[in-house]
Amino acid sequence: MHKLGRGHREKLQQFITITGASEKVALQALKSSDWHLEGAFDVFYSQPQLQTNTDSRHLEELYNRYKDPCADMILADGISILCNDLQVDPQDIVMLVVSWHMKAATMCEFSKQEFIDGLETLGIDSLEKFREKIPFMRSELKDEQKFREIYNFAFGWAKEKGQKSLALDTAIGMWQLLFAEKQWPFVDHWCQFLQARHNKAISRDTWSQLLEFARAVDSSLTNYDAEGAWPYLIDEFVEYLKENGVIQKS
Repeated sequence: MHKLGRGHREKLQQFITITGASEKVALQALKSSDWHLEGAFDVFYSQPQLQTNTDSRHLEELYNRYKDPCADMILADGISILCNDLQVDPQDIVMLVVSWHMKAATMCEFSKQEFIDGLETLGIDSLEKFREKIPFMRSELKDEQKFREIYNFAFGWAKEKGQKSLALDTAIGMWQLLFAEKQWPFVDHWCQFLQARHNKAISRDTWSQLLEFARAVDSSLTNYDAEGAWPYLIDEFVEYLKENGVIQKS
C-alpha cells in the first residue's frame, strides 16, 4: 500500500470495503475529492469506467499468455495470438484504440506496465471481458474528442523509435485506416499527391493539421482560406486538386 498517513489509510480501506474498488481506483477517487469520503463516492459512482474490479492474478495470467518467451514484454507474435483470441484482425482499427487505452509507446509492442495498467483501467481481467469491451472501444471512434486523441496518439505510436517524423508509407497506411472512419472524401487524393509530389517523411505538424483541415474545410473547398496558417504541404495539395480537376478553380 502507498505510504499514507493513518487517517488516509483508514479512508482508503473504508472506500475499498464499501465499493469493492481496486486500491488504484480508490486512490484516484479519494485524491480527486481531496480525501473527502462522500465526495469520493460521488466521483466513483458518477464515472462508470471507475466501477471496475479486476483481479491482479488474472491480469498477470493474461500478460503471461502473450508475453514473448525471450523478453519481458508482448511483441508482434503475442499481439497476433491476442488478436486471434479476440477474433479481431490485427489490421483492425480497434487495435489502435486498444493501444491508445494502454498508452503504448510503440506499434506492435506492449510493456508489462502498459498492458496491465491499460486493462485495469478498462476493467478487463479475462478474455471474455476483453471481447465484451471491443464494441465499446469501436464506438469511441465516433466521439469527436476521442477520435482526435486517438488520431494524434497514432503519430507517436506508429513512428520508428528515435525518429521525429513518420515514414511516408506508414503515414499513408495510418491515414487510410483512420479516415475510413471519418469518410474524408480526399484521403485517396492526398495519399496519391504525397507519393507523386512529396515522397518524404511526415512531420507531426503536418499530421495534426491535416485532421483540422479535413474537419474545417468542406468537400468543395469553398471555405478554404489560402491565407490561413495551413502547412505549405496542405496549400500545395489544394493546388494539386485544382490542377487535376478534382475541384473547380475559383
